[in-house]
Amino acid sequence: MRCGITLFIQGYQDWDRYEAAEKGEDAPPIDPELDRKRFTEELDSALKLEDLGYDSIWTVEHHVSPYTMVTNPIQLLTYLAGATSRVDLGTMVTVVPWHHPVRIAEDISMLQYVLRGRQPFIGFGRGAARREFGQLGFDMNESKQRFAEGVEIIKLALTQERFSYDGEIHHFQDVTLRPRPLDPQTLIDNLCFSWGSPTSAPVGARLGLRPLVIPQKPWDQYHDDLAEFARARAEVGLPAVNPKIHMCVYVGETEEQARENASRFIPEYADSATRNYETYSDHFATTKGYEHYASVARTVASKEVMSKAMGESYLANHVWGTPDQCVAKLRTIAEQFHPDEFMMVMRYGNMPQDVAEASTELFAREVLPAVHEMPVGEPIEYLAATG
Repeated sequence: MRCGITLFIQGYQDWDRYEAAEKGEDAPPIDPELDRKRFTEELDSALKLEDLGYDSIWTVEHHVSPYTMVTNPIQLLTYLAGATSRVDLGTMVTVVPWHHPVRIAEDISMLQYVLRGRQPFIGFGRGAARREFGQLGFDMNESKQRFAEGVEIIKLALTQERFSYDGEIHHFQDVTLRPRPLDPQTLIDNLCFSWGSPTSAPVGARLGLRPLVIPQKPWDQYHDDLAEFARARAEVGLPAVNPKIHMCVYVGETEEQARENASRFIPEYADSATRNYETYSDHFATTKGYEHYASVARTVASKEVMSKAMGESYLANHVWGTPDQCVAKLRTIAEQFHPDEFMMVMRYGNMPQDVAEASTELFAREVLPAVHEMPVGEPIEYLAATG
């Protein structure tokens, strides 16, 4: 089993100031030193990962808020490609509706070149945060169409020397991409999709993408999503594939230490996600394509209630404990879902660098060897089980 690390680079400590300024309240200006310090620390930590034995480094894309400060994942991965020599690199995710699709294809092709034989794994998503769509100037109501057309165009650009495309939003005539990808089929085979609502899973599946699970609910609820994913792939003649699975992880020397730090920092991550996506807000009710989010928001009394519920869910479902406990939890997830890779975020919320690095190094010494020994099962044939 492969195992990588995801860089979130959060600015959690700035949420109260940010939300006050957003409401027009009296708030101090951003302290740029906070961003510089967090970015510097996380890059320094990232450059130690391949020597610790990890197989890959991943990152995400977000804008505007303190949720994460990675605005261009492929740009960050290009830096890491030059600063490392062994690890593969991946996005978790690039948000397709926020970009010109040919530019995404160009960036992917260039990333493949600078990796010099290593693999880029590009995950796609369609975004769900009102602020990000608004600041970037895109209509959130168009996200589903922009996502589908964007992925189709990216695949055409990577696989065909010249192509034309006439969609509802995008129109291209006799377009070519340079440099041509070194291995187009491998790039296509490695394209992934992460979804937030169950109805979105088949969308990425029909586009030929692989499942990338970023858990926001109990693990057992993902079997239905993955069954729909497999069904949608089968409808377009594609076989079942292994998912990639992400989670928050904390490993401590003792169960008491692990519980203390997990109980502090994992809920901070959940709180940050709640505030970024505004999953308690009624704006989803009037936004096309986000009906699932609207139904969730209708059940939530307040931001605080949602944040607390998400924190409890993350603590119950993500991976933390002693090395032996983490091995057991990861083995259970592997047996249930047959992933071919785990991608773990090891620093989140207000977790200090030394706490995150101690956990990352302990995981590398006492958990990673066991993960590497875990067999990768055959893709689960959900269709056989569901008919």
